[in-house]
Amino acid sequence: MSGGEVAGILVAVFWAILVSFLAVVLVRLAQVLRATTKLVADVTDQAVPLLADASTTVRSARTQLDRVDAIASDVQEVTSNASALSSTVASTFGGPLVKVAAFGYGVRKALGKPGRNAEDAPQQTSRRTVIVGRTVPAARRRKQKG
Repeated sequence: MSGGEVAGILVAVFWAILVSFLAVVLVRLAQVLRATTKLVADVTDQAVPLLADASTTVRSARTQLDRVDAIASDVQEVTSNASALSSTVASTFGGPLVKVAAFGYGVRKALGKPGRNAEDAPQQTSRRTVIVGRTVPAARRRKQKG
């Protein structure tokens, strides 16, 4: 065998190894692509119902928020109406009621009937202090303090 033939055999072996390596890589790549395709298909199959459910949930939430908005506007209207009513009642009846109360107080004072004043209140009797479960008369209490 000559040198050229040996070199040709070496190149042929090298190319055979290279082609074998590339064939293994291509087979692995094909497996990866098949697995990826299956994964994408599975995700798509599961994502479509999830997206439909999410869309339904968002629509329901929007409906509920519209209802809450309507309720809030009604509450605001009721609040403003109640405020207007209370100010109307206060301005209509507030002044006259104060005048009637003052008139009644003046009549009671003029007729001399006893009311609930500090002057009219009965004097308090001696106060008692509770010390460790017993009552001490006021006279003894003054002795204890002094």
